[in-house]
Amino acid sequence: MSEKKKQFETNAIRTQLERSEFLEHSVPLYLTSSFLFEDAEDMRASFSEEKERNIYSRFTNPNTSEFVEKICNMEGAEAGYAFATGMAAVFSTFAALLDSGDHIVSSRSVFGSTHTLFTKYLPKWNITTSYFKVDEVDTIESLITPQTKILYAESPTNPAVDIIDLQLLGDIAKKHNLILIIDNCFATPYLQQPITFGADLVIHSATKLIDGQGRVLGGVTVGRADLMREIYLFSRNTGPALSPFNAWVLSKSLETLSVRVDKHCENALKVAEFLESHPHVNWVKYPFLKSHPQYEVAKKQMKLGGNIVAFEVKGGIEAGRKFLNAVKMCSLSANLGDTRSIVTHPASTTHSKLSEEDRLQVSITDGLVRISVGLEHVDDIIQDLKQALN
Repeated sequence: MSEKKKQFETNAIRTQLERSEFLEHSVPLYLTSSFLFEDAEDMRASFSEEKERNIYSRFTNPNTSEFVEKICNMEGAEAGYAFATGMAAVFSTFAALLDSGDHIVSSRSVFGSTHTLFTKYLPKWNITTSYFKVDEVDTIESLITPQTKILYAESPTNPAVDIIDLQLLGDIAKKHNLILIIDNCFATPYLQQPITFGADLVIHSATKLIDGQGRVLGGVTVGRADLMREIYLFSRNTGPALSPFNAWVLSKSLETLSVRVDKHCENALKVAEFLESHPHVNWVKYPFLKSHPQYEVAKKQMKLGGNIVAFEVKGGIEAGRKFLNAVKMCSLSANLGDTRSIVTHPASTTHSKLSEEDRLQVSITDGLVRISVGLEHVDDIIQDLKQALN
């Protein structure tokens, strides 16, 4: 009789390296650049991959392997690789799988650096991208050409917290034999597992909720073993590997992911409900608010709504600036998914170089504010937002 599959929280805590002769309870740090070989034959067999073992920490390291194994267990993936940053994961994934002349179909609502990758850097290698709007998923198939290789999306999106139907994307990808890649950063593997809806690969910026405390950078891609083999070989040769120290920190962080994210979501829903009733707010977007345009889709594919709330302050860009200047407790920072609540005003900061027309294409209005709701007492978060809005 097979052993019953362990629950998410148990796997997060009990997936770890074999203990050394010292019988440590907490996994040690393996701060080494390289590993020793017993003799010339051992070295030859290791480099020819006849043996599965650590050679050099740019390839694998015990700490990064443990972190990747945990994410694979959480996402239901066959294999993975850990990167120095989330954007290293995004770039390496695309660079490993695409050839000159290939084509990507992507949601228009993607992280700014991913957009820059698609529009400035990949075209250098004759790799092109066509965008669909999150509310126009019925146009996706019309964008697919014989050169299309990848279908890509974030859900929830950054920064407007839109939701895309992952099952719909999975069905389209299967029908057209495309590689479906989902950026699952905002949801984390605890709230959403895109592979169950047909994704071939899942990407995370581990810098965000996976770390959860704003300490280290990291990224990870997991999914089909054949695709991950290509990504591993590319990364082994180009060098974007996650450091063992950061891997150790992130692996420990995963042990508390579920309890942290539960509380983040509880706080975020209360913040969203408060903002929805405030007279100085035009609208609020949070996946588990019934007013969210894709509320039913969010309920279908997410366990809870996440920790990001987007809302529009009445008064446009100037009102957004005033709101940020009036905030007292919440942090003004470019990060998210921290224990500390963070507010940003994209139109005057991260997306200020885009024209108003281009911002509106990705649902960034002049008064849009994004809150990464933290773990402070929710009454204190709401009080800070209330005084800043007033």
